[in-house]
Amino acid sequence: MGVGSCLPPRRVANEELAERLGRPPEWIFQRSGIRSRHVVEPGTTSGDLAVVAGREALSRSAVGDVGAVVVATTSPDRPCPGTAPSVAARLGMTGVTALDVQAVCAGFVYALGVAQGLIAAGTVDSALVIGTDTLSLSVAPDDPTSMLFGDGAGAVVLRSGHCEEPGALGPCVLGSDGGGRDLITVRGGGSEERSGAVGAPADPYLRLEGREVFWRAVEHMTSASREALDAAGWKPQEVDRIVAHQANARILAMLAQRLGIVADCALSNIERVGNTSAASIPILLDDAGCAGGLKPGHRVLLTAFGGGLAWGATTLVWPHLERSH
Repeated sequence: MGVGSCLPPRRVANEELAERLGRPPEWIFQRSGIRSRHVVEPGTTSGDLAVVAGREALSRSAVGDVGAVVVATTSPDRPCPGTAPSVAARLGMTGVTALDVQAVCAGFVYALGVAQGLIAAGTVDSALVIGTDTLSLSVAPDDPTSMLFGDGAGAVVLRSGHCEEPGALGPCVLGSDGGGRDLITVRGGGSEERSGAVGAPADPYLRLEGREVFWRAVEHMTSASREALDAAGWKPQEVDRIVAHQANARILAMLAQRLGIVADCALSNIERVGNTSAASIPILLDDAGCAGGLKPGHRVLLTAFGGGLAWGATTLVWPHLERSH
């Protein structure tokens, strides 16, 4: 297993957003738990960030050539083709299985499930799984939702092995409810708009119904987490670390409370990176691994919720990883 991440250099603090949004910096922090986020400069794409994160994960892995590249993103470089083949080619991998997964903020957990299935089926022996998003490019500048999102990419390398090995994923619990698709959505740019099904040109920006999404996120991440823990044979009190999608600090606190897990076990970097969508879990894994928040032998719960609506959870025992920094 190898882990890597990439945050664009430009850091945007709440003070920079305050005047545009008509809200004081501390209001932004109190509502979201975010004080700053990183955003891409013009000319930088989700694929660019994915290549950097993927290269770093590969360099830290004992795996030689991976057999698949799975990219979770809701902000692909182009509507067509997928971002994964381009990322694979830029990493020097031609001829490998390469595909995108679109489950918004739950995308990385979904991508882990896809990679796990490819390996279990014997299609490939190893996979590079990347979450990458540049949602700062998808939000309306005057929409309060824009305070939530930062850009970034994170990646892990998985390989075939024994289910009892440290680093082995437990069963991936995945779910969805398309009836809630309008709660987190970009209406423009798809076949609905092009076919005339929505009449006038559709809204091109990401829109989020924050209050409803908050409660749905808590509900579904809690239930998926419980199911993943049951599948792993773990009790909540046996979990050493929760690595959840970094959507909102209040969601993270409520998730730990609902699960009956000590709040200190919930790792977080949302204060300084914001919501990086599909990239948030692997970025946090890399952050915590480097800082010592994750130690070999820790029992780790991963869980996420996003548009679709989609959600998921899985477990692993944290392995010993060689670090290059």
